[in-house]
Amino acid sequence: MTVQLKQHRDQIDAIDEQVLKLVNERAQLARQIGALKDDGVIYRPEREAQVLRRLQANNTGPLSNEAVSNIFRAVMSNCRALEKELSIAFLGPLGTYSEEAALKQFGLGKMAVVCASIDEVFRSVEAAQVDYGVVPVENSTEGAIGLTLDLLLASSLKICGEVTLPIHHCLLSKQTDISQISHVFSHTQSLAQCHEWLSKHLPKAEREAVTSNARAAQMIHDLVSTDGTFAAAIASKRAADLFGLNVLAENIEDDAKNTTRFLVLGAHDVAPSGHDKTSLVMTSKNTPGAMVQLLEPLARHGVSMTKFESRPSKQGLWDYVFFVDIDGHQHDAKVQAALAECEQRASFLKVLGSYPAAII
Repeated sequence: MTVQLKQHRDQIDAIDEQVLKLVNERAQLARQIGALKDDGVIYRPEREAQVLRRLQANNTGPLSNEAVSNIFRAVMSNCRALEKELSIAFLGPLGTYSEEAALKQFGLGKMAVVCASIDEVFRSVEAAQVDYGVVPVENSTEGAIGLTLDLLLASSLKICGEVTLPIHHCLLSKQTDISQISHVFSHTQSLAQCHEWLSKHLPKAEREAVTSNARAAQMIHDLVSTDGTFAAAIASKRAADLFGLNVLAENIEDDAKNTTRFLVLGAHDVAPSGHDKTSLVMTSKNTPGAMVQLLEPLARHGVSMTKFESRPSKQGLWDYVFFVDIDGHQHDAKVQAALAECEQRASFLKVLGSYPAAII
C-alpha cells in the first residue's frame, strides 16, 4: 500500500509540473494577445464565457462543471493581471453576497473596492475610479432590487455580464445559545427570505433592517450588550469567518433554491458570445393597446422575453417604465430587427447592454 501511495503521489507531482508549464505557456500567450489589442479593454466577458462553456462541454469529471469554472476563472484572472489588475467595486463591507458574486465572476486576482451603497458602486464606475462594478438586481424569492433598476435607467453604464449566486443564509452571533437571541439584524430582503424560519425559531426576536448582511455581522461583532439582550445577524458563512462569529444555524432561507442575480457594470459594450441576453428599458405611448403593440415585434421575430418588470418613472403620477430582458445579443439579426421596430413604437427605449448569459 505504501508503494502504491508513493506511485500515485509521484504521478500527481509529475502532472503538477505539466500543469504549471502549460499554465505559464497560456499566460505568455495571453500577454501577447494583450499587446496586440488596440482598444485598451482587458476584460472580455464574451471570450471568457466561450472558454468556460467549451470546457464544461468537454468535462468528463470527476470534477463538477462548477469546480472546472472556478479553476479556470482563477487562471484567466491571473492571466488578465499580467496586463492590469482590475479593480471591482461592490456593496460592502467584506463578506457580502455582492463580494461573493464578484469573486465568482472575476476570480481571486482582482482588487476589491468596498462601497457603502449601490449608488456608490455606480458612481465609482461612472467616474472611472474602478474598472467594473457588481450590483444585485433581483432575487428569486423577493423580486427586483428597485434601486438598481432606477440607477440603470439614469446611468450611462453598460451591463457587461450577469452572475447568479445561490443564497444560503446563516444565523450568526457571539452567543452559542439560540434561545438567548432577542434581536436579529440583516438586509431587508434577507429578513424577508428567512421570515418563516424566524417566525418558527425566534418568534419573539425583534427584526431590524440594515444596509447589508455583512454590515449586520460587523455590528454584531462590535456590539457590547449592557442590558442582558443578545443579538444575531443573518449573513453568510464567510461573514462568520471574517467577523469571528458563531454559526447558530445554517441554510435558514425559506426557499432552498433561493438565488440572487447580479449584474456586472462597465463602460464598454460586449461582443456576442453565442449565448447572450439583452436588457432594455422602455415606455409605451399612452394609447389603448400600446403595450401589446410595443412587444409584438419580439414575438413576430422569434425573440424570447425572459423578464418584464414595471417601475414608477418618477416623472409623473402613475407613469411607468418597463424593464425587459430578452434572449440574444442586440447585434443578432432577429434581435436587431425586433428592437428597431420596438423603438419606432415606443416613446422611449434604451438598451442597457448585451452580455453573456450567466454560467454556473
